[in-house]
Amino acid sequence: MAMNFSSIPKNALTALVCGAMTFSGCIKDHNDPPVDSSKLVNRSVNPSLLRSLPGFEDLKITTLISSDDVLPESPGFIYGAQPDGGAFVKNPNGEGFVMINNHEIHFSVSRVFLDKELKPVKGEYIVDAEGGQWRLCSATLATPQEHGFGPLFLTAGESNSESMTHAIDPFAPADKKNQTRTVSAFGKWNAENAVPLPKDAFPGKTVIIIGEDDTNGQLVAYVSDVVGDLNNGKLYALRRTNQESVETDMVKGQTYDVEFVPFDNVKTSTGAELQMQTVDKKMIQFARVEDIDYRKGGNGVGRDIYFTATGVSQADKITPVAGKNMWGRVYNLKFDETNPLKGKLQIIMDGEDKPGSFIVNPDNICVTKNFVYVQEDGDSFYKNNDHDGTIWQYNLATKQSKAMLQMHHRREDPMFNAKYNSVANNSLSTWEYGAMIDISDVVGIPETFMINLHPHTWQDEKYKGADGSGISTNKEGGQTVIVRGIQQ
Repeated sequence: MAMNFSSIPKNALTALVCGAMTFSGCIKDHNDPPVDSSKLVNRSVNPSLLRSLPGFEDLKITTLISSDDVLPESPGFIYGAQPDGGAFVKNPNGEGFVMINNHEIHFSVSRVFLDKELKPVKGEYIVDAEGGQWRLCSATLATPQEHGFGPLFLTAGESNSESMTHAIDPFAPADKKNQTRTVSAFGKWNAENAVPLPKDAFPGKTVIIIGEDDTNGQLVAYVSDVVGDLNNGKLYALRRTNQESVETDMVKGQTYDVEFVPFDNVKTSTGAELQMQTVDKKMIQFARVEDIDYRKGGNGVGRDIYFTATGVSQADKITPVAGKNMWGRVYNLKFDETNPLKGKLQIIMDGEDKPGSFIVNPDNICVTKNFVYVQEDGDSFYKNNDHDGTIWQYNLATKQSKAMLQMHHRREDPMFNAKYNSVANNSLSTWEYGAMIDISDVVGIPETFMINLHPHTWQDEKYKGADGSGISTNKEGGQTVIVRGIQQ
């Protein structure tokens, strides 16, 4: 049975979200004591597949969950491949926590329950491949406290230009996992994420920014004058006010006036037709807009957003594509204080500055009050790349970038090498990152982050079909770690 979220009247949103829960109520504030930091220990039977880099030796990395782990209350559950977009909240039913994660290649979403000491105890899938329909990459949990509506897990499909965004109740019964909950007002895109801005960014409105992960990618905005209305708003995409649409006409060090211009007939248009409108209306043609995040801190700073343009190359993995960035860029868009359709755009990081030695194909992004954390997905296999997948720290005050964390392939140990690099591939950066989420306020421990990992070369038949749908044949393992000491 398919369920089109856009058919739900806006005044029924709260009833839908709260009434469908298997818990006693909606997400609410807790006054629980913080997690005892001494209890943050390795929880997985698998070692960490992430390590710190020089200058960040004080970071403490502990494993949370991996595909080999057996959870006591659900021994048949397999934590599946490619944990990507995610959320981490206190259990609204009382004690402990709940972690929600996309599993990109499985087209699915898992829900893992953790006790008060962050030990995973139960796992299940709340969306399977039948319900997910498309690859599910980055995601954002909208909550009443942060965004003025929800809780809704917004996860964007990314298999092709006809993919759609789901709005999923994160606490819905697991037996509804094969239902779809697509949002037609967001249009059809090869999308990476749909990120609602905080409620104080534009009071009285809901503004959701969508990234299109396509060679001619877009930064898209859904705007409604009713908080929490996902049905009746308008859809726009970013354009320079001088209507120059070529990405590489923009250079680092310059600031550009931009505006969002509307699409026509969004709900009845195919993805291909929407893409044609981007050309006709001279919207900026980015090289793969992937993840998006906004600055934290309240007082309207959420109008300051950051997004990645991952970059594309010719088939030889050396030659750029005309008009497109190749190594990857990070952009900053500062919205006008009162108008979500106007702003200033600039490039803050550009892989072209040091090709192969700086950012390579940046994908996921996490923004705090003072820093931007940029995660590489260098599995485009550029031939001149000189490092494994890295997380970079960009200081908003000093504008300096530092390499902070890196994938730990464990190639130096023969036993681990055979396990985690079982698929022959001698290239660097064969793995990807998923979500990086600041969970400090949730667990009560400052500078604590959750990071998802996609170790693509870790494969075993026993991981196949983790979501239970019988559709996916992928047999990769996946892992989530906790890192303490990351500056906010």
